[in-house]
Amino acid sequence: MITCITVDDEPLALDVIEDYIQTIPFLKLVKSFDNALQAVDFLQREKIDLIFLDIQMEELTGIQMLNILKPKPEVIFTTAYDKFALQGYELDVTDYLLKPISFERFVKAVDKVHEKLCRQANSKYTPEEVSIFNPKIDYFFIKSGFKLHKVSYDEILYIEGQGDYLKIVTPKARIMTLQTFKGIEEILPSNHFIRVHKSYIVTVDKIESIEGNMIKVADKLIPIGESYKKSFQMLLDKKRIV
Repeated sequence: MITCITVDDEPLALDVIEDYIQTIPFLKLVKSFDNALQAVDFLQREKIDLIFLDIQMEELTGIQMLNILKPKPEVIFTTAYDKFALQGYELDVTDYLLKPISFERFVKAVDKVHEKLCRQANSKYTPEEVSIFNPKIDYFFIKSGFKLHKVSYDEILYIEGQGDYLKIVTPKARIMTLQTFKGIEEILPSNHFIRVHKSYIVTVDKIESIEGNMIKVADKLIPIGESYKKSFQMLLDKKRIV
């Protein structure tokens, strides 16, 4: 379990991060602060793994706060101004989230922290102990309307683009989400999913057959786009077709 706090002087921004944290099983929100000085006082007494830290705050900025802390927890900066990005990375923070923060981008940042802490655990603990720090995360949450849907990677048959929306197709559901292919590709394991067309991503293990430029997945015929043929052929070569 990764313990974390949020520090932001904007109540709405705190609410968004808190809601996102609640959906991630390996995150535990210990406390939220709208005052950086109070957060510093807390961190001098308590050990925390991760801080979601706003940069622009009154009294003490996020960058000033980070310079005070010793030792430093993992830090994910949150801000409405991209001009601070370079300075954030110079301070060796794990990631930098630009407001308004999408859930998919939040997940990507949190995964970086998760992977980093797991690597540290691998070098510090026995294999039995490491399993506590390194749970298998085989699903994600996606927003559809006003609801967050839990989607297991191994349930996805294919993803289809429909205008500004993506349709995630599983045997049990069709989930429409206002999302881009670029955004969804960032959270999909690249060894299990492949883009085969400007309008389609398929799950490799769900491919039933291939004939010419068409892929069959669960009775759905999906075209292979010209610009995606090479990468798809490379995938087939790895699967050692005989």
